[in-house]
Formats: sequence, C-alpha cells, structure tokens
Amino acid sequence: MTDRADVPAEVLGELREICAGLPESREEAAWVGTRWRVRDRTFVHVFTAHPGQDGAYSRAAELTEPTVIMTFRAQPEEFDALVDGGEPFFRAAWGHDVVGMRVGPDVDWAEVGELLAESYRKLAPAKLAKLVGNL
Repeated sequence: MTDRADVPAEVLGELREICAGLPESREEAAWVGTRWRVRDRTFVHVFTAHPGQDGAYSRAAELTEPTVIMTFRAQPEEFDALVDGGEPFFRAAWGHDVVGMRVGPDVDWAEVGELLAESYRKLAPAKLAKLVGNL
C-alpha cells in the first residue's frame, strides 16, 4: 500500500456487499479512499492511513504501520461503548458521533454490517431508515 487511497479489494468487496442492502446507498470516490452515502450524507468512509503523514487520523488511531481505517456514525450510547472499549475502535479525528475503526485481517464483518446499518439509519431520511429495520 502506497497511499491513503489504497484499500484492499477484499475490504471494498465486503463493504460493497453490506452497503448494497441499504436503500439508495451509493458508493463514490472520496477525497481519499471510498465512501458510501445516502442522499448527500456519508455513512461510511474507508481509506488507508500511514503513520506520520496523515495528521489527525494517524494520531487518533496511534498508527505504527499503514492501516485501513473506516469511519462511521454512532448513537451517543453506542459511540461511548465503542471508543471506550478500545481496539479496534477509536474516537475519530472529527465529529462528536464519528467512530474510527482499524480494519484488520480478523475483522468481524457481521458486526461491521450492524454498525453500518446503524450509521445509515442515523443519517438516512426517516422513510429510508425504517426500511433498514425490515431487511
């Protein structure tokens, strides 16, 4: 991996599968990496961060090697539980409700699916958010 835009194909594949089940979700290139949006709101963003050159994310995640980072939104009680629980979660560099997650080889994609569904529900219009509960 040579820059922040590099995200392993396996990670993108898993995220594409998860996000395909979320109504009106769309994938697009972000300023770095890839993000998924519902309408004009980003509910998940993934990129590769490198220690020492990515500013706030590298510091927040305490990186020592290139690492795939995913950010998503969480409700206040879930946010606190995730970031207080530590690895692989951390308080993202911005936003009061944005969780950062180091995506390692042992990631639990079922858990990621639940977290991203909640992030989607938090940002989607109510009509779309209700559909996710029925999926």
